[in-house]
Amino acid sequence: MVTAAPPVIDSRSSYVAAVAWGFEAAIESGARRIVCADSDFTVWPWDDSATLDRLTVWLRLPQRSLQLLARDFDALPRCHPRFTAWRRDWVHAISGWQVPADWPQEIPTLLVADPAISVQLIDRVHWRGRAQADERTAQQWRTGIDAVLQRSQPALAVRTLGL
Repeated sequence: MVTAAPPVIDSRSSYVAAVAWGFEAAIESGARRIVCADSDFTVWPWDDSATLDRLTVWLRLPQRSLQLLARDFDALPRCHPRFTAWRRDWVHAISGWQVPADWPQEIPTLLVADPAISVQLIDRVHWRGRAQADERTAQQWRTGIDAVLQRSQPALAVRTLGL
């Protein structure tokens, strides 16, 4: 059961707070899977140490999975080096998926977790979005994201090869 009310997203700082709320609410409600989707994850607060600490505790529990879905992961190591280094220890529980190049739809900026948590950034320019603890909305998002995941390819290597 989620104890804190979902925050209103109307600024960059409230978006960061909403993502933290989404992770905390998902963990509190016993979520086994959290899916995060974005075109490139540049606006996400992945380098926040409190978030990474909380996710570490959650990932230590059995059968936990963090899935990332993006059009492109190229900017993630550059924008979020702390997350990139932290992820190396959790590669068995964190997967990255890249949508097909010909995917016609925009990838939403979204965090969704079972059973009822969703955080969506609707407007990246004005930082407007919606955080909810609604089972029906979360189920609709999971269904849509799962359809994209089925067509996606594994991506986000732990180490990149270079010459």
